[in-house]
Amino acid sequence: MSDLAQHLATIDVLRDRPFPEQRGRQAEVVSGPGYHLAELATSEEFWEGDGAGRLTTGEQYEAECGALSRLLTGRWGEPQLVSLRGTLMRGAEGEEMPEPWQGLSAGVPYVELWQTEGRWVAVGVSQLGPALPFQLIAAVTVNDPP
Repeated sequence: MSDLAQHLATIDVLRDRPFPEQRGRQAEVVSGPGYHLAELATSEEFWEGDGAGRLTTGEQYEAECGALSRLLTGRWGEPQLVSLRGTLMRGAEGEEMPEPWQGLSAGVPYVELWQTEGRWVAVGVSQLGPALPFQLIAAVTVNDPP
């Protein structure tokens, strides 16, 4: 199974999976009341040399996210492009933000977002800092984006 097919399968499983009452982690998925947050792919270490590897890796993850988005667009139509910068700022100012939006806003600058069958599906690329790996992230939630 290709990586994209595996990512789609993971999203489909999460769309059907019930949400737990308490936050927990199982393999690469963090779940809690009203949400699932999956790490679909995580980059290898690339912190050597002049940083060109980091740039290339970031571009590869953005391209993979774009390919996944095109497949999801074929299913559900054009996504909303949602910046999470405001969510990050509001959370930093003390406003209570629902998950997975609070957690996503710490490392994902924006998500592509669809609403289907009463659930939101979001995909994006996370990079929490220059010394940390890139991640392709998917979220499935009933919690409206802030």
